[in-house]
Amino acid sequence: MNKTALFKSMSVKFSSPSKMPCYSWSLQALDTCPASIGPDGQLVDACKGCYATTGNYLYPNVKSPREHNKQDWQRAGWAADMIAFISTQSHFRWFDSGDLYHIKLAKKILEVMKATPQCKHWLPTRMYKFSKFTAVLDQMNALENVVVRFSSDSIKGAIIRGQFTSTIIPHADDKTIATVCGAYANEGKCGDCRACWSRDVQIIAYPQHGLKMARLNLKTI
Repeated sequence: MNKTALFKSMSVKFSSPSKMPCYSWSLQALDTCPASIGPDGQLVDACKGCYATTGNYLYPNVKSPREHNKQDWQRAGWAADMIAFISTQSHFRWFDSGDLYHIKLAKKILEVMKATPQCKHWLPTRMYKFSKFTAVLDQMNALENVVVRFSSDSIKGAIIRGQFTSTIIPHADDKTIATVCGAYANEGKCGDCRACWSRDVQIIAYPQHGLKMARLNLKTI
C-alpha cells in the first residue's frame, strides 16, 4: 500500500502545517494542555498568545480532527496504525497544537517512537512540570531518533532546564544563547532547517508572531 492509500485508510487524523516539512498529530489546544495553567490559576504567558487558538484553528473542520484524535488514541489499534504510517516518514512532529495530557498517551507515543527508528520525532511539551511524566519523557529523549523539547512559559526569552528546550523571544534579533528559528524570515516555513529535530541543538528560540502574541507583548512591557 502506498503512502497516500495508507493515509486515507486510517482512522488516525494527521495535520500537515504549511510551515513544516512533515506531518503532525495534534489535539485541541488548551483543552489538552493542563500545564498551560500557572500557579496563579491563569494561562502562562506563552499560552495566552497561542497561535493554535486563533485564525484557521477556530474553524470546525480544523478542530474536528483534533477532537477525533482525543478519542482515537485510546483504541487498541492506534499505536499500530501510527507505526505503519510513520514508518514511511523521515520526520514527524507531535502536537502542532495540544499537549501530552495523559500518561497512557505518553506511553503509547513512546511505543511508536521505539518502533520507528528511521524517523526523527520532535515533541514539544510542558508536561515535564508533572513528575509522573518524568520517566517516560526521559525514555523518549534517550532514543537517538527523538527530541522532546521542554517549552518555556516565557515570551521574553527565559531559558529553562532540560536536555532539549525552547523559549519565545520578542524579536528575531534579540540576544540569546539559543538557536533562533529562521522560519519567520522565510515566509513562515522551515525550508531546509531541521534544528527542532536535531539532538545537536539544545535550545530553540522562536520569535513572537501573530496579532495575539503582539498584543500580549504590549501588555507585558
